Amino acid sequence: MRAGAWVLGAAIAVAAVLAFFAGSSVPPPVDRGIRAPDFSLPRLGGDRFVDLESLRGKVVLVNFWATWCKPCEDEMPAMERLYRTLGGPDFELLAISVDDDRAAVEGFAQRLGLSFPILLDPEQQTAAAYQTFRFPESLLVGRDGVVVERYIGSKAWDAAAYVARIRRLLAGTEESVL
Repeated sequence: MRAGAWVLGAAIAVAAVLAFFAGSSVPPPVDRGIRAPDFSLPRLGGDRFVDLESLRGKVVLVNFWATWCKPCEDEMPAMERLYRTLGGPDFELLAISVDDDRAAVEGFAQRLGLSFPILLDPEQQTAAAYQTFRFPESLLVGRDGVVVERYIGSKAWDAAAYVARIRRLLAGTEESVL
């Protein structure tokens, strides 16, 4: 009889947890086919703010990173090469730093010679909206503002496969999945 009571208690507990989460307002994961949450963040080295909505019509690679993250540092040179290859009127790369030390971000960008836009998210509100907690983490956003792909971890962004995929999006031969 005790085993039966234990099973019944466990079943009630599981049901309570499921009922709690079913009634909560947790947003769906930001992944393929989901409209990328808009944001407005200050750009490093100036007073300008960049908002994602203003880039609608472009393919955008949104990258979340930190200066203390070695894999983030490792992928930055490839991101710079990608930006120099494809950056222009139809493609944008936004690197969103979650650091709270602007000077550290400035030094990092200067040391690596980065020319793409670096945005500042020191309170990590945008990272939270994107449900990002592992760095680096990147999202490829189509011209329609819909996430095409979510990438976790350091990537060789100038590799042929990534460049070809972005070029397909730019050419309109690959669409987002909304």
